[in-house]
Amino acid sequence: MLLGLRTIVYTASNLPEAVAWYRAVLGEEPYFNEPFYAGFNVGGYELGLIPDGPTGTGGQVAYWGVPDAEAAFARLLALGATPHEAVHDVGGGILLGTVLDPFANVLGIIQNPYFQLPS
Repeated sequence: MLLGLRTIVYTASNLPEAVAWYRAVLGEEPYFNEPFYAGFNVGGYELGLIPDGPTGTGGQVAYWGVPDAEAAFARLLALGATPHEAVHDVGGGILLGTVLDPFANVLGIIQNPYFQLPS
């Protein structure tokens, strides 16, 4: 069901500035760059940037790659998780959702048709 740890998402009040900063830090261009989301492939993992949400401590969520976000979300709920943020399209067909595990940890899932592991 889980494909592996894939993505960490950081929020930034000014997405273009954040993209420019991470472009300089990483020395590469984002593989996906739209006003609603920017994604960098960093050694087989994704650094995602979004323009809204909490910033600073508590503003990050690690996302596990899944082939079907709706099915994964339902399975996690069936196993005792509680909904935190319903699966939703953040743009371009990228689906995100979060649950709280039975120990109150936020667990994120991501279905991202653009992200490819290096071969």
